[in-house]
Amino acid sequence: MSGKTLTLLAILTFVAVTVGSFVWFIVTWDKAKEEPVTLIAPAYTVEERIT
Repeated sequence: MSGKTLTLLAILTFVAVTVGSFVWFIVTWDKAKEEPVTLIAPAYTVEERIT
């Protein structure tokens, strides 16, 4: 195999592993088991920000 072929094979392998791991992550996601990562904070009014 030439260097060009090996490089393309390495790139395709990397892309396949990356896409495959992303698909696996989405397929195995269980929303009921996970804690939310966002924090819902109350919005402050303009008067509260001034003081």
